[in-house]
Amino acid sequence: MEKVCVNDKMQSDYIYELVEPVGENFNDQFTPELTPKEMLELGVFGGKYLNDCKYEFPEDWFLNAKLSEIKNVGLNYFVIDASQSLSEWRKKGWIHPQDPRGWFQWYCRYFMGRRTAEEDQRQIKRWRAFRRHAGAIKKYCEPYDFECRKKQRQALLHWAYDARNL
Repeated sequence: MEKVCVNDKMQSDYIYELVEPVGENFNDQFTPELTPKEMLELGVFGGKYLNDCKYEFPEDWFLNAKLSEIKNVGLNYFVIDASQSLSEWRKKGWIHPQDPRGWFQWYCRYFMGRRTAEEDQRQIKRWRAFRRHAGAIKKYCEPYDFECRKKQRQALLHWAYDARNL
């Protein structure tokens, strides 16, 4: 088992183990349509994500990633802001200490092979609940009308659902 030691702006001396092969052996209830690398290349979170912790993840994730030192919604695939602030996430209790950046950080670490039973279940439950936004797009939009419900489409990308297929 490989150990990863994290030292970045939001975590110091956090160590976790990779117990599964990269991108494999996901919970049966968790079937993301996009990898973290694909999400970063498509443009998520206004490019302001993982900027100070690139060393933790494979270098090739960042070769074509759309990143910015400041939030730039022009980098988002649907060119719209679909994020709430980290302070808002904290207020709502969505942040767990092991992943202080939220769901996407959890997903990146899960994808790399980290497993934490209780937190994995919580995040997978949140991911599954987010699927309702795809249903709304299917109900109210013509297929592939990317001007319809752009904010929901962008938010789906943030949760590894490929809204380009709706």
